[in-house]
Amino acid sequence: MPRIGHRMLGGKGRPWLWLLVGASIAIGVGILIHPAAAALLLPLLLAITLLHASAETYWLMRLRKAFGIKGSYPLARGIYAEALKLIEANRSMAQRFVQRHGVSGLPTREKLIQAMAEGPGVLGMIEFADFDRLSAIDPEKADHVLAEIARRISRMAGPSRMAAHVDRAHFALWFAGSSEDEAAPALQAIAYALQDRMLIDGEELLPVIRLGHVACDPDIAPAAKLISRAFSLLASRHGMASGPVDQASKAVSCDFALEQDLRRAITAGEFETWFQPFLDARTQSVCGAEALIRWRHPVRGLVGPAEFIPLAEAAGLAAELGTWVLDAACRAAGNWTAMGLPGVKVAVNVSGHQLEREGFDNLVERTLGRHGLSARLLELELTESIAMADSRTAAQLFERIRASGAAISIDDFGTGFSSLSSLKKLSFDKLKIDREFVTDVDSRRDCQAICQSIIALARGLGISVLAEGVERPEEMLWLRRHGCNLFQGFYFARPMPEADFLAFARSGQTITSLFTTHARPSSAEPNSYARTA
Repeated sequence: MPRIGHRMLGGKGRPWLWLLVGASIAIGVGILIHPAAAALLLPLLLAITLLHASAETYWLMRLRKAFGIKGSYPLARGIYAEALKLIEANRSMAQRFVQRHGVSGLPTREKLIQAMAEGPGVLGMIEFADFDRLSAIDPEKADHVLAEIARRISRMAGPSRMAAHVDRAHFALWFAGSSEDEAAPALQAIAYALQDRMLIDGEELLPVIRLGHVACDPDIAPAAKLISRAFSLLASRHGMASGPVDQASKAVSCDFALEQDLRRAITAGEFETWFQPFLDARTQSVCGAEALIRWRHPVRGLVGPAEFIPLAEAAGLAAELGTWVLDAACRAAGNWTAMGLPGVKVAVNVSGHQLEREGFDNLVERTLGRHGLSARLLELELTESIAMADSRTAAQLFERIRASGAAISIDDFGTGFSSLSSLKKLSFDKLKIDREFVTDVDSRRDCQAICQSIIALARGLGISVLAEGVERPEEMLWLRRHGCNLFQGFYFARPMPEADFLAFARSGQTITSLFTTHARPSSAEPNSYARTA
């Protein structure tokens, strides 16, 4: 470092000085050879000397001002000495700087490795999962989020634990001398705090945080290898690893923005429950309704479930949305008796994420009790593939739910390729024939054979069967002739807000006309409720 300063300020680093010396020698030789040229060469030598002196003085004065040098010692020597002292004094600062992350200011991986080498402990790994997507949209905002996460980690870690920024969107906490039982609760608390709302450049953001930890002992494996193992654990646990992002992807931008809005919508009251009626041909009345979630976005308007449900599943919000629908549906059905609709059931779709949560049956019971809804008026719908995913666990759960009085139906039946041996292990109350087999059942022999088999199977099991996706009167009439009496579909009514559903359910004459109609061409005008969005 001193040699750098010497080259910068010493004689070897002054090409103008050597130029002046060379010019002086050349001019002197020229005068000796041609004395008459002295009148021209001497003024030229003087001009070169003044030019060089002016340039040297200008740059030395700038250096003096930059270093804040004062005193009466010779200018060049004083600046040279001061520069060397400044470079030497900042050498250790520069070394410390490279061990701090430029965005967060936290120690980097190298500092963490030094700390881990001192003894055993637990390494906690924290990932800002949306960093790649956010940086593809707004790199500066992504850095601001990282800096805010670093501040929160440092504040919660305290002085006794080392926090480090080990890689792009990954942070680490080193619990020196701790066990996993001691470190895990602290990490969970920190992760919970990190997911709180952030205000970045005037916009709210809800960060997605992923968490992992691993016990470490430097006597067994080097610290660098243990950090790599923690990275692998975090990636495998969440089924993904960090990868390159298409910086020009508009879809990424749209998905991320919509996902952020989705997280806010849960607490902002932007969701609505819509209902699609179940109709009984025997009584020619509404016997129930499927509860369906709709999102009324403050800017985009009504957002369909096909757009936001996949986002909710990817973001880990599916179970939370399912709980919201269950609560809203039970609240609505609890009021229907007072509104003149006694005995009308409400059906709620249940996702695999909800079934995986321990105590789902207890959640159902608490929700029913909170809204004063009889369990016999609640029906839980599961797709065939979800019900068969773990038939043993599902069978136990089904038994507990049905013991409480609630009913269970298998949705989209016929599409999951389940075997009858697996089916007989489950206890349920209804089969719903998938619309794939209902469409054009009046004219397609393959659909007729499948529907007849499902209807016969339900009759043999002593359970009811419902045909969903009925869109034409011909389909309804064929299914009625072959023993199916429960229907759902656009021919009768589309999903609708609760007020419209109540009006439809009370319109007895309209419903009767749907069942007493003669088969008509598909292009005929459907009833007004079937046009409801």
